[in-house]
Amino acid sequence: MSDHARAAGTAHGSREVVLGRIRRALGGTGPGAGVPPVPRRYLASHLPEGPDRAATAVELLAENLADYRALVHRVEPEGLPALIARLLAARGARSAVVPPGVPDAWLPADITRVADDPAIGAAELDAVDSVVTGCALAIAETGTIVLDGSPDQGRRRITLIPDHHLCVVRVPDQVVASLPEAMPRLVPHRPQTWISGPSATSDIELDRVEGVHGPRVLEVVLVGPTGNGGTADPAPPGTTGP
Repeated sequence: MSDHARAAGTAHGSREVVLGRIRRALGGTGPGAGVPPVPRRYLASHLPEGPDRAATAVELLAENLADYRALVHRVEPEGLPALIARLLAARGARSAVVPPGVPDAWLPADITRVADDPAIGAAELDAVDSVVTGCALAIAETGTIVLDGSPDQGRRRITLIPDHHLCVVRVPDQVVASLPEAMPRLVPHRPQTWISGPSATSDIELDRVEGVHGPRVLEVVLVGPTGNGGTADPAPPGTTGP
């Protein structure tokens, strides 16, 4: 037997001796003996049930997104193309990466659409002004947008390299209150990206620097009933309207 195998065997034996002493001290002899069951009655969400729960979740999402310095906009479905055109024009964007599942009607005719092509490298993506995507869902309590690589979201790197990400969330259908409510709706084997605000870090002397690990600017468009005839809703406190 080699010295390595002998040492590994000794370590394994020592581990069993220690675990055996712990089990005996707990009053049992087998694995897990004497260990009391752990209750799993966790609170799934802090939002109370009721007829206004979905609307409350949307408002909480908008508030927490703004708290993370994302720019939040509200619009009804028929007003979405005009709002996207206005937001891209406000940034002077002339090109945008667009996943294949994003409807053609979302983008204005004067924007150069860059396809989500695996052949496009980091340098080419860095030269694009914006990226426009949908999302898998959004979590109200944490202000988090989740992408999972679906056709309207594309590959992960197209939302990490361009400096401006414009993300469309269908409300209230794509909004959940909490992380425990989000997990059952996500497909575990899909490549997920969880986004809470624009990329930022305060690692060096607690000075906040944005755009380090992803887009410097995150704009989230909440698309759904606003009661405003298709135009943008007045922004909730702390958010930015179009």
